[in-house]
Amino acid sequence: MSDVIKNRYEFSLFFEVENGNPNGDPDAGNMPRRDAETGYGIVTDVCLKRKIRNYVDIVKQDAEGYKIYVRNGVPLDTNRKWAYEECGVTVPMDKGKVTANEPEKEDYKKLTEFMCRNFYDIRAFGAVMTLAYNCGQVRGPVQLGFAKSIDVIAPQEIGITSCTYANEGEKSSKMGRKNIVPYALYRVDGFISPSLALKETGGTGFSYDDLQLLWEALINMFDFDHSAARGKMASRALFVFKHESVYGNCPAYKLFEAITARKNDDVDIPRSFHDYIISVKEEEIPQGVTLERML
Repeated sequence: MSDVIKNRYEFSLFFEVENGNPNGDPDAGNMPRRDAETGYGIVTDVCLKRKIRNYVDIVKQDAEGYKIYVRNGVPLDTNRKWAYEECGVTVPMDKGKVTANEPEKEDYKKLTEFMCRNFYDIRAFGAVMTLAYNCGQVRGPVQLGFAKSIDVIAPQEIGITSCTYANEGEKSSKMGRKNIVPYALYRVDGFISPSLALKETGGTGFSYDDLQLLWEALINMFDFDHSAARGKMASRALFVFKHESVYGNCPAYKLFEAITARKNDDVDIPRSFHDYIISVKEEEIPQGVTLERML
């Protein structure tokens, strides 16, 4: 594995959805999430991290150092139990049941380092690994905000019918509903803090190889996540700011404000990525920070 990252990064990812539901809200009948006051669409950080995890899981196939901790259908304590077994740490018991008692200090450190070394998503995003089979908790260097649509979205509830029946004896096909956004372009901003990766400061060990895999995941993750519910989704632009300093050379908001997206002047209702103009004010990027467009 390559060296642990020593530069601070920020990034902005633009992705689109066409005739799909990018992130349904279970508290609103699975309608696409949006800001109740402004009508702008929202996609949560949890949703996007799930797609990154799925991409890594698919392309790495459980390779050493690239397992996924938060994985569909796998109890979290299964992974923590594995850490206890591999590290030779005695499981804390109370009347024959596993307890949430902390292991000894040295064992505790050994368990946390084992989890960081073996699970990509822990190295990237951090994790709370307490309760039974306590392996500690770590903050990850990679963090995402909520994605927000560039324009107000107009979710639609589409009626659908079935050409067959669920049960014998039924005489009419049932109606169903499908929630979609006809088109929207979303932007999500992210942060990568090397101080949370450096092992000497208790970091996760997130490396330059891990970083390259993150960029690949952000670019390709929607191509590994197609479904009828999500329609057409794709990453369309990825801007990466690299600081010369481990602590950064300017506040993140200045860099994010240097990138803007707006509709073309002759477009009233956007229905394509080409209906937008994404601009970069390079003169606002200070010395010590470089910008690379990766997509």
